[in-house]
Amino acid sequence: MELPWPPNPEAPPEEALGDRRRLEAPIRAVVLAAVLVTIGLLFPALSSLFIVVVITAIIALPLTAWTDRLERRGVPRPVGAVSGLVIGLAALTGLVIALAPSFSHEVNEFVNSIPATIDDLRRTLRHATGDSPSEFSARLQRFVRGYTSHPLRLIGPAASVGLGVLTVIGVAVVILITALYIAISPRPLVNGLLRVVPPARRADGERVLSALATSWLGWLRGLIVAMLLIGVLVYVGLRIVGLKYAVAFAVLSALLEVVPYFGALASGAPAVLYALTISPGKALAVLAVFVIAHQVDGNLISPLVMARAVRLHPAVVAIGVIVVERVFGVLGLIVAVPLISGFMILVEEMWVRPNEERSTRGNY
Repeated sequence: MELPWPPNPEAPPEEALGDRRRLEAPIRAVVLAAVLVTIGLLFPALSSLFIVVVITAIIALPLTAWTDRLERRGVPRPVGAVSGLVIGLAALTGLVIALAPSFSHEVNEFVNSIPATIDDLRRTLRHATGDSPSEFSARLQRFVRGYTSHPLRLIGPAASVGLGVLTVIGVAVVILITALYIAISPRPLVNGLLRVVPPARRADGERVLSALATSWLGWLRGLIVAMLLIGVLVYVGLRIVGLKYAVAFAVLSALLEVVPYFGALASGAPAVLYALTISPGKALAVLAVFVIAHQVDGNLISPLVMARAVRLHPAVVAIGVIVVERVFGVLGLIVAVPLISGFMILVEEMWVRPNEERSTRGNY
């Protein structure tokens, strides 16, 4: 079969153009297939890289806001950015130093008590699992100890590709240094991103970046307040009802606050199950502690601090968290809400708003 290329010089221009398009169509299909296959093969690494970029941007936002505030008071941007980073790291280090000894001691003690705790529920477990209580409790203890001894397993994709402790520390250092450079000089980066957008849509691109910054900064501010509040309320409540390991359960609840809705369920389940081994009444009291703590969070922190910036329907967040976990793994849950809000902002600014404006112009 003779290919219609090069086009017959004696053919009409329309026919020559049609021949060229017929030849280009399969070439574009092959190139597109190759690109999709390449993306599929590289997706695990690219997804982790994308999450790292999002985390870097989120850390850079409050650092940039702090630097901007100090610059208005005459402080040079490098000095302001470095001071903000030092203050943030000092606060985080102080919190870790204050909580780490008690948390580590209680976690290890809790892990060691798992066999005895499971044996208290041996009748229920025998019917549910078909195993003897000792076999099930031993397997559960080995499973939990595997995570307490190797916490890097909790970060999903990073551990699955063989990253070690030094690599994770190195990535954290790179994130902080990159965020510092962004805070010192953010405008060239913003201008570079806007240059990717066609000139006619750069005003829309500027609006999208501003909306993303507002949303992500509001989410981070609300998250920090919510984590502190949940940790304190759970600790005080568990101490009042007399449950052991209050520090461990409170820290777990604060850390899982980053995952909307599902984090609250996951953080409360271990404490309630442990209390159930003591008595049903103790379990109900512990459940009441978690319900009250998260009700205070849901009716105080979310409406006053976070919802104004994020503006996401609870159903959208719940479904979005599941989608993010399936696409990016456990590591993506750390930034699930920013990813969901970013997607919704892009849909709003790039699709919904232009369609509404065209519809409005058409009515006139």
